[in-house]
Amino acid sequence: MGSKTVFAVVAGGLLSLASPLHAAEYLLFYLGGQSNMDGYGFVSELPEGWGGPVENVVIFQGRQGEDGKEGGGLGAWVPLQPGHGIGFDSDGRDNTLSERFGPELSLGRRLAELNPGARIALVKYSRGGTSLLEGASGYGNWEPDSELGGGINQYDHALATLRNALAVEDIDGDGEADTLRPAGIAWMQGEADAYDNPVAARAYRQNLKRMMDLFRAALRTDDLPVVLGRIVDSGRDDDGLLMDYSPVVQQAQADYTATDRCAALVDIGDELNWSDDWHYGSEDYLRLGKAFAEAAAKLATVCLVDQGTTVNPGTD
Repeated sequence: MGSKTVFAVVAGGLLSLASPLHAAEYLLFYLGGQSNMDGYGFVSELPEGWGGPVENVVIFQGRQGEDGKEGGGLGAWVPLQPGHGIGFDSDGRDNTLSERFGPELSLGRRLAELNPGARIALVKYSRGGTSLLEGASGYGNWEPDSELGGGINQYDHALATLRNALAVEDIDGDGEADTLRPAGIAWMQGEADAYDNPVAARAYRQNLKRMMDLFRAALRTDDLPVVLGRIVDSGRDDDGLLMDYSPVVQQAQADYTATDRCAALVDIGDELNWSDDWHYGSEDYLRLGKAFAEAAAKLATVCLVDQGTTVNPGTD
């Protein structure tokens, strides 16, 4: 892994999602990727009843950083609520909510619905336009071995986000140290690699596997459930493909999940309510987050059993 480092989280087995947790224990989910993980849903378009904090769910969202520059990953633990979409910012103490939301909102809410009494902790770091392959995008990349810009890129900012989140001992402010136990990864990315670079598209499966393996290693859980959002092409180009190599990356996503028993591909269909050429509509983000939660819960019944975990995947 070159100059990159892996860090430990908590020791011991994961807890059951099917029964209430002790007051100081949270199940941890990492959310990463590019702009459709950032989220372009409009808070003003949320259905009635979605306006306040989500009970028993907290989030630490890392400040976005540029390749070659330090400062990414700053954040603070807060109750999950609308406003963690594009435009969110943090100085490491106070968060600035935006007028947008992403899949984190319904993901956290659905996990809480499936598992009454459980405490859920989301750590989110994503950055729009970023590719897995170095050089495939002008917005940044996730190449673990990159030495450009002093070796700082999106992977580093994501690890910094996780480090900063895990460094907080008392998440709920009750004066007692809390425990975060890894339970899943949600990844929404691939559009940049599918856009106009055939090398990036052909390398996507290998690069995706490597990235997920590294995040599992960082969270010290080999069989950590991984749920991928299938990229969707808006078709808003003369040839019917906005991303020239979207079929290649879509196949790479399907191949990866087909060969990893603890990974699943989340597909919300091709008929989306696009807010622009690249970004989903508000209701699409709600569907995506819900699908992420249900897929992660289902995987946990198979992949986290050895750690003593049982999960309620829901019946509705």
